[in-house]
Amino acid sequence: MAAISMLNPKAEVARAAQALAVNISGAKGIQEVLKTNLGPKGTMKMLVSGAGDIKITKDGNVLLHEMQIQHPTASLIARASTAQDDMTGDGTTSTVLLIGEFLKQAELYVQEGLHPRIVCEGFDKAKEKCLQILDDMKINLTEAERKDILTSVSRTSLGTKVHPGLADSLTNIVVDSVLAIRKENTPIDLHMVELMEMQHRSETDTQLVKGLVLDHGGRHPDMPKRLENCYILTMNVSLEYEKTEVNSGFFYKSAEDREKLVVAERKFIEDRVQKIIELKKKVCEGNDKSFVVINQKGIDPFSLDAFAKEGILGLRRAKRRNMERLALACGGVAMNSVDELDESCLGYAGTVYEHVLGENKYTFVEQCKNPLSVTILMKGPNKHSLNQIKDAVRDGLRAVKNALEDGCVVPGAGAYEVAAHAALKKYLETVKGRARLGIQAYADGMLVIPKVLAQNAGFDPQDVMVKLLEEAATGQTVGLDVDSGEPCVPVAQGIYDNYRVKRQMINSCTVIATNLLLVDEIMRAGMSSLKG
Repeated sequence: MAAISMLNPKAEVARAAQALAVNISGAKGIQEVLKTNLGPKGTMKMLVSGAGDIKITKDGNVLLHEMQIQHPTASLIARASTAQDDMTGDGTTSTVLLIGEFLKQAELYVQEGLHPRIVCEGFDKAKEKCLQILDDMKINLTEAERKDILTSVSRTSLGTKVHPGLADSLTNIVVDSVLAIRKENTPIDLHMVELMEMQHRSETDTQLVKGLVLDHGGRHPDMPKRLENCYILTMNVSLEYEKTEVNSGFFYKSAEDREKLVVAERKFIEDRVQKIIELKKKVCEGNDKSFVVINQKGIDPFSLDAFAKEGILGLRRAKRRNMERLALACGGVAMNSVDELDESCLGYAGTVYEHVLGENKYTFVEQCKNPLSVTILMKGPNKHSLNQIKDAVRDGLRAVKNALEDGCVVPGAGAYEVAAHAALKKYLETVKGRARLGIQAYADGMLVIPKVLAQNAGFDPQDVMVKLLEEAATGQTVGLDVDSGEPCVPVAQGIYDNYRVKRQMINSCTVIATNLLLVDEIMRAGMSSLKG
């Protein structure tokens, strides 16, 4: 009888073999769900919410976030995998598959009476060896090849999220945007790439704007809709008439006095507007330059009217993050007062124009000289295809950023897993004692990735694995060509994975698999079961 039942008769308990069975079945269950999503040939899943909204995706991270998972072990694995995505931006499906497979392989030995602790010791040794193999396999980025390798990394990542035609068109957009915002010796801030959605045309019309797209337009009918050679003034100054903040009463002798007070209150704002107009006249007099004011606070109708008369395009209530991006994209300084305005605080853009789509207005700020902030304008016919592109672009951006920050990449197409399996088999011969069995289980578990890649591409997994292992035995780095089902050299085909994704995956999968194996009792004895 379980000790806990003495203390709490209502507690639910699963002991030794039963506890392990509960954990392994949970891991197998979630593995079966995500298995078919792996790789470029993976299938889609359709999620239907309680309200009937449909989401079609094969991004493991989206699936695990959106699915409601009841099983405690499965939800633990799901959380670990989504943490992998938060850290590195990729590898969720692989993490789930590996954890499930490690437990499946370990189960064979545990059922024959091997203690889980010994399997775990083998796992730890195998993990060290795998990380060492990862370091040996990495390919460093050189200046000459950098652009090609980054393009390949991005294509590999996007190819597993969206269909190949779209992946190709998104690849260059993603690589160019990261290279544009990158500064030497500073971390890459992906928030400087604005992701803007426009619901029209088709997915392949998605484009990279070397500048910014704002999701609102001019607020005055007489303002120009398109300007060339623009000076851009970004500011955070209120240009609207405001009531005094002090609750005060005014007593007038006559109606003229009241008029004077109204004019004086109004003059305060008019002076500000006048200063901006004077600056515009100073820098644009006698040349073909034009002037744009983008303000974070409001601009009232009188001020808009004054700007429109001068041919100035005024945008009000811009988002705060866009103010930061504007200064990076166009140059110039965001001003907090109108007292010290001069030409040095202005940014520059080649064209600024307004685009109306249905009831929405968009303002494009393009042709900036040296944009350190860019916009990816995503287009699609409906909401769900836009969401799919957004998830894919986010992962693609992270893949390029990871490759740049690591300074290296790893061959993809399951090559690393096959190489790790071959190296662990050799390493087995040097290990004494029963820990060998743990290493054996780990080596077999690694093969789940190429095996599932083959299965999803419609080939016989056993047949493909035999070919792959034969080639790997000769010491070559081989992966699986999902089109022909034959072994291929991933580097020649331009299939690369991120180094940090693989490293994080090996670390987290091993830790979680060992923790789950060492559970020998599962109790549901929370406070709720003690009541009554």
